[in-house]
Amino acid sequence: MSAGPPPRVILEEPAAATQRLDFGWDAAVAVAPPVARGWSSLGLAGLGLAVLVIGFAVLETGNFVAAQFAQAAWLGWVALAIAVAGFGLLFAAIGRELRGYFALGEVDRARAAHARGDVAALRAELLAWQARLPAGRMRAEGIDDMPMDAACALVEATSLAPIARDAEARGRAAAVQAFAMTAISPSPGLDVLVFGWRGIRLVRQVAALHGLRPGIAGTVALLRRVAMDAATVAATDVAVEAMLRGVLSSRIAEHVAGETAAGAVAARRMILLARATDEACRILPRP
Repeated sequence: MSAGPPPRVILEEPAAATQRLDFGWDAAVAVAPPVARGWSSLGLAGLGLAVLVIGFAVLETGNFVAAQFAQAAWLGWVALAIAVAGFGLLFAAIGRELRGYFALGEVDRARAAHARGDVAALRAELLAWQARLPAGRMRAEGIDDMPMDAACALVEATSLAPIARDAEARGRAAAVQAFAMTAISPSPGLDVLVFGWRGIRLVRQVAALHGLRPGIAGTVALLRRVAMDAATVAATDVAVEAMLRGVLSSRIAEHVAGETAAGAVAARRMILLARATDEACRILPRP
């Protein structure tokens, strides 16, 4: 019996590698690194005005104290004590404002060090941040002797996650208060004032959870960080409220539901404001 023909092996040409379609979306959505900015014209003008006011006040006070010494020694010492106490309190307030303002810069420096992988700078910022946390707040121990990824994970689990939960609790409490105040407020203008006051207080409370003590300048800088989120939320809430008022036809139902919707909108804004403030104050980006 003769053997059949040997099987033929057909070799196919390898298919051309499929090219990846690149529409440039990664570059389009990439977050640009923060740009270092100097003093603005308004900031320079304000600083110059403050220097002039305080400087001439010191000169005038010095002349007044010298005149009191010329009249009587005891009058001079009394005037000098008053001047030292007054300017001491003034400069202490200025120093507190500056510390609160520049503490936000420490958050930016820590995030920048994390982004570029600077282990030494990030470790130093984390240790400094833990040192200024409020008393009773849990701190990650031993982060100066462990790898950076493990140290960041420990800081997240030990400190940042509990702070985020406390910020949520502050936001819920502020939401309840905002809902109640909006419901009993007699005018929309008063609603805006009350909401603004409660929102600023909430921002300061959440910042304090992160060890920040923002004064007026620090609070303004912190509010600037969450202004875009707040504006987006406000625009959405206005559209939702207008839709609700348009759907309702009864005047009584419209009034009751409108007040309820306004209170719900204010409460929702408080919760989102607490989240945005917690995000702005985090020493590390959210994992």
